[in-house]
Amino acid sequence: MQFVILPMETADKFAERGTPEYWAAWGAFVEAINGAGVVVAGSGLEVPATATTVRRRAGELVLHDGPFADSKEHLGGFFLIEVPDLDAALEWAARCPATDYGSVEVRPVLVM
Repeated sequence: MQFVILPMETADKFAERGTPEYWAAWGAFVEAINGAGVVVAGSGLEVPATATTVRRRAGELVLHDGPFADSKEHLGGFFLIEVPDLDAALEWAARCPATDYGSVEVRPVLVM
């Protein structure tokens, strides 16, 4: 089964991305999850201010610079993994550094 792991990070953590301490925790996690051979794809994302939200309202496209929602946590990246079941996906999510200061959402991939 495929699951997506979505680390949600605070603005403070996004600001720490330039520090070796930030990347040490992420480096260990990425090495472990890649080493286990469960990663199908994944990537970090730029800061939320670089986002553009696209919506259609009354037939017109509406573009909004930055994230549309004003939230305390922002999507920091994603890992698409292939594991036997939800329990295995949750085990990987529990090892994600974002669990220490933000949150990590796990969702099964929709099979079409």
